Amino acid sequence: MLSTLDTFRHKGLRKKLVEIIREKGIDDASVLSAIEQVPRHFFMDSSFVEFAYQDKPFPIGSGQTISQPYTVAFQTMLLKVSRGLKVLEIGTGSGYQACVLAEMGAKVFSVERQRKLYFKTKGFLETLPWSVKVFLGDGNEGLPSFAPFDRILITAAAPSIPAALLDQLKVNGILVVPYGQGADQQMQRITKLEDGTISTETFGAFRFVPMLGDLGND
Repeated sequence: MLSTLDTFRHKGLRKKLVEIIREKGIDDASVLSAIEQVPRHFFMDSSFVEFAYQDKPFPIGSGQTISQPYTVAFQTMLLKVSRGLKVLEIGTGSGYQACVLAEMGAKVFSVERQRKLYFKTKGFLETLPWSVKVFLGDGNEGLPSFAPFDRILITAAAPSIPAALLDQLKVNGILVVPYGQGADQQMQRITKLEDGTISTETFGAFRFVPMLGDLGND
C-alpha cells in the first residue's frame, strides 16, 4: 500500500533533495542514503508534493515543525549513527527524524510531550516499515527505564542540558543538541568521556522551537 503512495516522481524529487543537501556540505553517505529512502511527504499534512521536497521546515500542528531536511541530515551526521546503536530522540514531532535514524539501523526510542501530536504520530508510525518506540513524556527526564543510550538527539532548542539525559548517556556516547535561548541556537555535539566529564564541540547557528517540560495537553 505504502509503495503506491511513493511514486517515481517522489523518488526523483528525493534524489534532487539529496543533491541539494550534499552541496551544502553533508558528505556522510549513510545519512544521504537514509534521506533518499525515507519519503518525507508521508510525514506532512500538506498534499503539495513540491513543498515536501523543498529544503525548508513546515508546521505540523501543536506549535511544532518538521525540520528542514538539511538540519535533519546535519544533526544525524553529527550523531555518528551506526547499525545497532541505541538512540534516544527528544521530540518525536512528525516522526520523520526518528525514521531516518531507524533507516540507518539504529534502535530508536523517542519521547514526545505534546499529547495530541504523540497520539497522531504514534498511530501513524505503526503503519510504516520502520521500528520506532514512541513514548509520551517530559523529554527533560529522558527514559531511565531504557537507559543507557549510545546516542541522544534533542530536536528542540535547549537552554541547558538536562542532567538526567547526561546520566542516561553511555560512556563515549554522543548527545547532539541545539543549545541556547533566543531566536538562534548553537548546534553542539557533546561526548561523555570515560572519567564522566564531557567534551563539547560547536557547529554553528540553527533555529528550533523551544524544548519544554511537563506534558502538553493540546
